[in-house]
Amino acid sequence: MEKLLEVEHLSKVFTRGSVFSRIRITATDNVSFYIKPAEIFALAGESGCGKTTIARMILGFEEPSSGVIVHKGKREAQKEKVWITEGIQAVFQNPFGTFNPLRTVDRYFFETIQNYKLVRNKEDAIRLIDEKLKAVGLSYEEFSGKYPSEFSGGQLQRISIARALLTNPTLLIADEPVSMVDASLRMSIVNLFKKLKEEFGVSVLYITHDLATAYYVSDRIAIMFRGNIVEMGPVEKVLMEPKHPYTKLLRESIPEADSNKRWDTVITLADTEYEEYLRAGCKFAGRCPDVMDRCKDKAPPDVYVDGVLVKCHKYAGE
Repeated sequence: MEKLLEVEHLSKVFTRGSVFSRIRITATDNVSFYIKPAEIFALAGESGCGKTTIARMILGFEEPSSGVIVHKGKREAQKEKVWITEGIQAVFQNPFGTFNPLRTVDRYFFETIQNYKLVRNKEDAIRLIDEKLKAVGLSYEEFSGKYPSEFSGGQLQRISIARALLTNPTLLIADEPVSMVDASLRMSIVNLFKKLKEEFGVSVLYITHDLATAYYVSDRIAIMFRGNIVEMGPVEKVLMEPKHPYTKLLRESIPEADSNKRWDTVITLADTEYEEYLRAGCKFAGRCPDVMDRCKDKAPPDVYVDGVLVKCHKYAGE
């Protein structure tokens, strides 16, 4: 099976506090997953679960404490991040924070083209920009010379995606791309990711706390809790037949699958709790309705149940 991106046993440890009372928090703990060509893979979970830390490590903004990232069979080096430019681009949460309000948005496109040496002259640059804008439902004429304030949040997010497409990436890392877009426009952005996958063969790492859009857009999904992937597999199996108690808790917060329903419900849970990150056994033991004695002091193993990975003592036997 061909794999576009592989994350192997990725961990990131942060240290908090003073010299005399330091606390080591494992933001991501031995995380492994892969993304296939032309696939949308979702990393989902509540705020503070570690999903954005994973994105930052893949993009080279953070150094892993341990583990390996492999892109197209090429292993990431500690200091050389050249491979990041070879087909990986990012779309971030806040479209208004992506662009300087005092600069016209087209300047960002021309700078990207110049930095990557994509074309030789301005005429070809305009043609390339127009091509990418049309892929997201816009055009060069309606955005040329305008400032960010002249666009809606949904339009700006589309423009961000078009800019990322300038280099013909094979993988987009989309970190909460619809969380700051009006609910009425959310589905247009989500449908755009599906279009990019189906028509252009682009893979997407879709990072979200919104299980409704994750269900709608993803092929496979990994549910994260306190730095761990607790369940991973085909999105239909994971969200419609959840096995891990935490996934079941999240599942209870979204509507039943129905093609006539609008998938714009947002799941929000409690903020990060240090005691859960520092817990020796299962991180979810303090909230789990099925908790057993061994859950409190022994980390659960990864078990495959019906083709789905589940990190839970309940399925591991004695």
